[in-house]
Amino acid sequence: MPTYEYECETCGIHFDRWQRMTDEPLKTCPECDGPVHRVLHPVGIVFKGSGWYCTDSRSGSPATLPPKEKAEDKPEAKGEKAEKKEAPTAEKKDS
Repeated sequence: MPTYEYECETCGIHFDRWQRMTDEPLKTCPECDGPVHRVLHPVGIVFKGSGWYCTDSRSGSPATLPPKEKAEDKPEAKGEKAEKKEAPTAEKKDS
């Protein structure tokens, strides 16, 4: 069962009550019978890991894409031919 914190608007005391989520909120103070309201607290959020926003992003923004290779960095762009290595072939022996 959740614990709810209440504050009295008349005398200012804070008190906690265990209540089901389906129960109605309290309306009167147990001390002075004044009106009360629930006190809300922010929930703490912890992001673990580095770059969670880059890996979970759905957009194709430049920050999430890998860098492209420039044309001037390629050997073909400089007038040089890229050497292709041929796989060694096994010679057949004629008997």
